[in-house]
Amino acid sequence: MSTASPAASSPASPLSAPPAATTGAQSANRTATVTLACLGVFVSYLPVVGVSTALAVIQQALNASTVGLQWITDAFILPTAALLLTFGVLGDLHGRKKVYLSGLSLTVLGCLVALTAHGVLQVCIGQALTGVGTAALLPSTIGLISHVCPDPKVRARAIAAWTASLGLGLTLGPLFNGQILNHVGWRWIFLPALILGAVIAVVGAFVLPDSRSDRERHLDIPGQLLAIVGITGVVYGVIEGGGSAGWGSTEVIVAFVLAAVGLVGFVLVELRSAHPMFDVRLFGSRAFSGAAIVMGITLFAQVGLVFALSEYFGLVHHASTWDIGLRLIALNGFTVVLSPVVGRLMNRVAPSVLLLAGLVVAGLGALLVNVFSASTGTGEAALVIGVFGIGIALAMAPITAITVDSLPRRYAGTAGSANSALRQIGSALGPAVFGVILTNRTLGTLPGHLAASGLSQADQGQVNGMVSSVGIQAGAFLHLSTGQSTGQAIAAYGDSFTDALHTCALVGGISILIAAVISLVLIGVRRTVASETARG
Repeated sequence: MSTASPAASSPASPLSAPPAATTGAQSANRTATVTLACLGVFVSYLPVVGVSTALAVIQQALNASTVGLQWITDAFILPTAALLLTFGVLGDLHGRKKVYLSGLSLTVLGCLVALTAHGVLQVCIGQALTGVGTAALLPSTIGLISHVCPDPKVRARAIAAWTASLGLGLTLGPLFNGQILNHVGWRWIFLPALILGAVIAVVGAFVLPDSRSDRERHLDIPGQLLAIVGITGVVYGVIEGGGSAGWGSTEVIVAFVLAAVGLVGFVLVELRSAHPMFDVRLFGSRAFSGAAIVMGITLFAQVGLVFALSEYFGLVHHASTWDIGLRLIALNGFTVVLSPVVGRLMNRVAPSVLLLAGLVVAGLGALLVNVFSASTGTGEAALVIGVFGIGIALAMAPITAITVDSLPRRYAGTAGSANSALRQIGSALGPAVFGVILTNRTLGTLPGHLAASGLSQADQGQVNGMVSSVGIQAGAFLHLSTGQSTGQAIAAYGDSFTDALHTCALVGGISILIAAVISLVLIGVRRTVASETARG
């Protein structure tokens, strides 16, 4: 022992070489893993907003109904939200690399199905396959990152990069699609994700190191089925309730009843299970619970406002897909640009402080949308959207970091699944609720604006009838039916829609400020990533 110690401590000793080599290998594995995780989440989110901005073109090409268009988006959201917890367990049990590669393969397959579609049903099937792929990618990428980044400081920077990659997909999707739609057919909007997903999957198969949970896991079939029933019931009920079916329809009521039964049953089963899929006792952590609630509320407001602003720019300003993408680029673009700054700040300032500051700024930015009018210029709109985007950029990485760091590292897959599930549920609720607000508020204020416009009673009745029967999308072709009174009709519709946008801004802004209060109460302002140690 006495002779081995000097050799071990000597810089020239051969015994010191293996640790150095191991450190180098670990660093290479970490870099490869974080890079591939970021690329995976980028690919999974590239089509999300991009497909939504192309719906008008798809409607014309396929003669799709409003319900059919709605399901093109919802076919992605539903399986993503329902299967996140399941894939989190599969990654912990069988290896996150396998789940990651499966997610990329499903994304590629879904894009291929949509790329070759000749009807709405096939597009929906492609979107559903892509949604399943995203459900596999989100928890597996977080789990892979947490495994190779046990140091909280390094993990904070990696999670910031992961969040930036997600934001980059949301930002570039509409811009890519705007250019594609200007030059070729709508089907080709699925090609970028298909090619990138295939290339990344091949590279990942050779380069990516695998990992799995070091705690005993089992499939927990009853828990998984009940979670799928519960989450699907909630998302489906909100989608259909806010759509053509209405909140009082039988199918919506049945969906919410099944959701209640499924979620209550899930909690009871998990409490009694020796190896639960998701240990609901984890919600005993105030930080974990607070981050989960804040994530759901924030994504509800963010995605809902993106939907409302996209409709506003398209129907009131008559902007193209490319122009809408440019006007909204600040919303997700700041998440990308500020990612390195936020990653470093999380090692100097408590993530909960950054989260609180981000939520306050985002809430105020959302409320500032109330200054918009039907004739608001691009510069003024970009300034307001930029304030909102800065707030979201400050909040997103800290929410994810707090969720992951509030639990032992062996629960990384579970934390990632919960984080992503709340993200998707909030993303599903936002457009559904804000869509109802836009429709009801526009229809409610339109008669008053029409009466003040000076239009004849006959023209007022024609415009009211068109908007009532077609919905807010009637703003896209009002000029075809009002003759010489086109300008007055369009102005009245624009004022009505802007009133509806203001209501959405109030709902979104107040929701985010409520999330800030929840963050302050449940998470507090004292936790710092830098002060934590890696937990087993």
